[in-house]
Amino acid sequence: MSASKHTVVIIGGGTAGISVAAGLRRRQPGLDIAIVDPAEFHFYQPAWTLVGGGAFDVARTRRPLAGLLPRGVKHIAKAVSGFSPETNEIELAGGERLGYAFLVVAAGIQLNFDAIKGLPEALGKNGVSSNYRYDLAPYTWELVKNFKGGRALFTQPAGAIKCAGAPQKAMYLAADYWRQQGIKADSIQFRNGGAVLFSVPFYAQALSRVVDAYGAKARLGDSLVEVRGAEKIAVFERVQDGEKVREEVAYDLLHVVPPQSAPDFIRQSALANAEGWVDVDQHTLRHVRHNNIFSLGDCSSLPTSKTAAAVKAQAPVLVANLLEALQGLETRNRYTGYTACPVTTSHGKVMLAEFTYGGTVSTTLPLDSRIPRRFYWFLKRSVLPWFYWNLLLKGRFVPEVHQERRFPEALPALIEA
Repeated sequence: MSASKHTVVIIGGGTAGISVAAGLRRRQPGLDIAIVDPAEFHFYQPAWTLVGGGAFDVARTRRPLAGLLPRGVKHIAKAVSGFSPETNEIELAGGERLGYAFLVVAAGIQLNFDAIKGLPEALGKNGVSSNYRYDLAPYTWELVKNFKGGRALFTQPAGAIKCAGAPQKAMYLAADYWRQQGIKADSIQFRNGGAVLFSVPFYAQALSRVVDAYGAKARLGDSLVEVRGAEKIAVFERVQDGEKVREEVAYDLLHVVPPQSAPDFIRQSALANAEGWVDVDQHTLRHVRHNNIFSLGDCSSLPTSKTAAAVKAQAPVLVANLLEALQGLETRNRYTGYTACPVTTSHGKVMLAEFTYGGTVSTTLPLDSRIPRRFYWFLKRSVLPWFYWNLLLKGRFVPEVHQERRFPEALPALIEA
C-alpha cells in the first residue's frame, strides 16, 4: 500500500524537476504535485566553470532547495530506491511507497568519481581538482592562480557527460590566465577518452583551432584510469592495435571530469534502456512502454547534449504533453533536440554552440556561432544566471526562436583564443 499518492510525482529537484513543477502549477494552479529529492541545496552548475576560472563567486551558485519549490508543491525529502510501474508507485529509502497518476523522472546524472582508482583520495589536494563539484571548483581557481609552470592535464571521459564542453572550458580559462600573467606551461594537454573533440563537426573544427592557439595538445582516445596523488602521477589507458596500453604521466595540475551515468536506481530499473537511461520517445519525452511516465534532462535517453539549455527547450514540451495526457488527449508537442553549449574560449569571450538532433546547426542569432564573442560572455556570466533563477525555475517559459542556418564550411578568420 502507498503511504500517499499524488497526481504528479516528480523525481528530482534540479533544473528539470523544478522547471516542470513550476510550469505545471503556472498553467494548472490546483494540480496536485510532489517533488521527491533528499537534497538540502540546489545549484546553478553552469557557473562552476567560471568559478574555476576566477570569474564567478561560488556562493552565488547555491540556494536552499525548499525555497525554490513552487508554492503548493509538496517536498518529499527522501531518496528513491526503486520503481513499480505496474502499480504506479515508487519506493523510497526506508521502504515507504509513493503512488502517482503520472510520474516525471528528472533525477539528473550520477558522477562516478570512484570509477577512477585513487581519484576520490586525491581530489582537493595533490594538485587535483574538478569543476564538477561545488566544493572543488574554487580549488581549481587556486591551482590556476598558483601555477608557475610545468605540465597541466585536463581530462574528459568517454561516454555521455553533463555539458560536454565543460572539460575544455576549464583548460581554455586556465591557459588564457597563464598567458595574461606571462606564465609559460611546459605542456598543456587535453586528454579525452572519446573519439572526437566535440560531437558536432561544425564546432569541433573551430575548437581545434582554439586548442592550437594556446599551444595545447589534444589526445583523443585517452581515458584516465588512475591517479596517484602523492606522486602526482596520472595513468591513462588507450586501445592500440587491439590491446589496452597504459601510460603514466607526471603532472603539476590535473583537472578531472569523472565518468558519468544515470543514477543507479534508474540504471537497475525497468524504466531504463540498454545504456541505463530512462527510455523515452525523443520527441514527446514520454516513456516508450509506460504512457503515464515522462522524463527529461540528464537522466533521460534523449540523444542530445545534457545541458541546462536542453532542459529549457524540453520542459515546455513535457509540461504541455503531460497536461494533454491528464485530459486523455494525444501528446502533440515535439522536442527537436535543441541544446546549447556556451564554450568559454577565454576570459571575456564565448563560442555559443547551438544545435538540434543530428548535430544540425540551429542558432538563435543569424551569426556564425563558431566565432567567440564578448556578447556571449556577457550572456553567460550575467544574463543566463538571472534567466535561470527568475524565469526558468519559475516556469516562465520563453518561445524557442532558434532556426537552422547554413554557414560557409571554411573556418572564419576571427576564431582565436
